[in-house]
Amino acid sequence: MCEANAYLQEGEEEVLLMEGVDVIEPYEDGLRLVDIFGKQKFIKAKIKDMTLLNHRIILETGEDKK
Repeated sequence: MCEANAYLQEGEEEVLLMEGVDVIEPYEDGLRLVDIFGKQKFIKAKIKDMTLLNHRIILETGEDKK
């Protein structure tokens, strides 16, 4: 299987956002994620890192945390 899990970078932590991601599409000012069952999520974020060999996608919002 080629799907990956998407995580949202929150400070030093990575929080699981969606499992079994099959499609990532740019959408307006963010991304549309679709899993293998057709469930969709829209998030204002950008891709920080993708490691498909490890089935991981790291996303980040543009928010500064000072």
